[in-house]
Amino acid sequence: MDSVKSTPGGSSGALTSPAAERNSAAILEVLRAHLPDQGRVLEIAAGSGQHAAAFAAALPGLQWTPSDPSPEARASIEAWRSTANSGNLRPAQTIDMLDEASWSGEALNAPLDAIVCINMIHISPWAATEGLMRLAEWSLTRPGGVLYLYGPYREAEAPLAPSNAAFDDSLKARDPAWGLRDRGEVETLARSHGLALTLRRAMPANNLSLIFRRV
Repeated sequence: MDSVKSTPGGSSGALTSPAAERNSAAILEVLRAHLPDQGRVLEIAAGSGQHAAAFAAALPGLQWTPSDPSPEARASIEAWRSTANSGNLRPAQTIDMLDEASWSGEALNAPLDAIVCINMIHISPWAATEGLMRLAEWSLTRPGGVLYLYGPYREAEAPLAPSNAAFDDSLKARDPAWGLRDRGEVETLARSHGLALTLRRAMPANNLSLIFRRV
């Protein structure tokens, strides 16, 4: 389980997320092993932009486009980008999983090689996950295209960690439509959109990395 709190950072308009600081290295290890060396990556719900800046710098062969429906988040992403010195980090895009009309623009004008979505599925209504899978089916048209998901999940074969149970309760108290999703239900939804689960990896703080590939 990761906190979702963001606080003002060092650069003007930049936010910092304690969760992003903690999980960045572990996530990068997985991405480095499973993303292509070159290609186009779209990050959904990029939040503060810390991950985008770190991953673009570490993976220079990938054109990394962060997106977020929040104006505050996009301002923070741009603040991080202004100090990143990474020519492969593209401007922040307004893409909302609940609004298909926003699925346009430079980021989606050609097939993507990967979509990265970190800590969104449990902090949004289920309709956002449904939108994410539709977008992945539409934009990951090449066989082997990657959808990477990170966050806490419920799993039928494993007891829920007490910290994740408490986190789930706190999310539902904030919004009844939020909460930890069942990994099996996410996998079934992905399969219905031409995406097969190829990796489940346990991560720090009772999170999971899930990789789906276009089939």
